[in-house]
Amino acid sequence: MQTISTRLLGLLLVLPALAVIVLLFVVPLGNSLIGAFEVADGFGFGNFTKSFQLYTSDIIFTVVIVSLSTAIIGVLSIAIGGYLVLGENPRAVAILRWLYRWPLFIPFIVVGQILRTFLAKNGLMNNILVGAGIITPLQAVSFLDWRGIVIAFVWKQTPFVTMLVAGAMASIDRSNMEAARNLGASRLRILIEIIVPQVATTLMVGLVLSFVTMMSVLSVPLMINAQTPTMITADIAFRINAYGDYGVANALGLISLVASACVGWFYLRQTMKERS
Repeated sequence: MQTISTRLLGLLLVLPALAVIVLLFVVPLGNSLIGAFEVADGFGFGNFTKSFQLYTSDIIFTVVIVSLSTAIIGVLSIAIGGYLVLGENPRAVAILRWLYRWPLFIPFIVVGQILRTFLAKNGLMNNILVGAGIITPLQAVSFLDWRGIVIAFVWKQTPFVTMLVAGAMASIDRSNMEAARNLGASRLRILIEIIVPQVATTLMVGLVLSFVTMMSVLSVPLMINAQTPTMITADIAFRINAYGDYGVANALGLISLVASACVGWFYLRQTMKERS
């Protein structure tokens, strides 16, 4: 009886969280899956055919932009985390540790608005460069295109991955690093050959989560890249707001989900290989 009551109590404690997951995630996902295949005369692949006919370039653009941003985030997170662990200037390490985390607390919609004014042709960045004499007013260009999206994603997500990677690096036994340093290895070689292989799993987790997060962002492409091609999320919002076409919108959402699932599958496959 005590075991049954304990299990019942545990179920009651889990039930509110489980209900939230079902209502806010499982039910909408089920409706989207059904809506993606629902056409005028029943069920079929018409919505997917229309999606690829209209938005193939946007689908490719989305995957390329998010993949490029993920790669840059990985490099920067390794560089920042490596300096936090191997840096020899305590003041610089303290300043970097305090500074790199700030974008974590800024929502994507605010990031889009900030960079919209910062990266414009007459924005703050070009005004600083002109004021410093680096460029002339005629040489100023707008970064409100794919470059602006990449900058926004990298600036926002790098602190998240860096925090995971730096924590994993800090937990590594420093004896190997000290031995390599005594043998004359440079800090860069220690970082690449000793530290990175030991935090690869943590790095992969952070990059997969960042990839999925960036695939779902709507505010940044709407605010920064007001041209074609654009990201899938902007196309989904356009199909719903302009045409009320939930079928194509659901199909685009499912395509985005499949792209994210492929990245997750690759991570799980690599993890299972390492464990086996």
